[in-house]
Amino acid sequence: MADRGQRAAAVFDALGATYEKAFAHSEAHLASLEWLLGGLAPGSRVLDVGSGTGRPTAATLAAAGHDVLGVDVSPVMVDLATRQVPQATFRHADIRELPLEEGSFDAVCVYFSLLQMTRAEQSEVLGRLTRALRPGGLLVLATVPADVEDLAIEFMGQPVRATSFAAEDVVAVVRDAGLTVESEQVVEFTPDHPQGAVEPHLFVYCRRAS
Repeated sequence: MADRGQRAAAVFDALGATYEKAFAHSEAHLASLEWLLGGLAPGSRVLDVGSGTGRPTAATLAAAGHDVLGVDVSPVMVDLATRQVPQATFRHADIRELPLEEGSFDAVCVYFSLLQMTRAEQSEVLGRLTRALRPGGLLVLATVPADVEDLAIEFMGQPVRATSFAAEDVVAVVRDAGLTVESEQVVEFTPDHPQGAVEPHLFVYCRRAS
């Protein structure tokens, strides 16, 4: 577990602000944040898993007055986010090891932060995140839907080992975690980067049963 976390941290330490620029124009990401904002009461508590540079997720939610905690394995990303989004709180931690209190968040964001975990870890983390939601709480998951396991790829010039599920299996894992799927969307996206290649993005909009 620690080795995978260190590998993920190294990738995103190297990418830093480049990652933000590459993904800043994702309309599907921004639309999912609008959905969250529409369903949250004022001053809601939100957990941003794999918070990166803090933009756009934490910045958008914090600007709307919500209490945002961002968690990331990359110390470089945490430092960037802390400087860029001072209204939110950021922690350098591995979500697989971070204690989460039952029902302590109104919403959870999981944008592309599970792809360097094993399938078992992804399922376990989603279960823990569901339990950390209050009943009726919201969760947005974004991932790259693909039936791959520990696949060696190059991501924006960085060597990565990626694991995911086919789209229908992502939805099944989400439901098994205890979430109701309200909607899902698959889009194609090309990162704004010289080595960016078109990739499918799956967004799943979920709610914990009341």
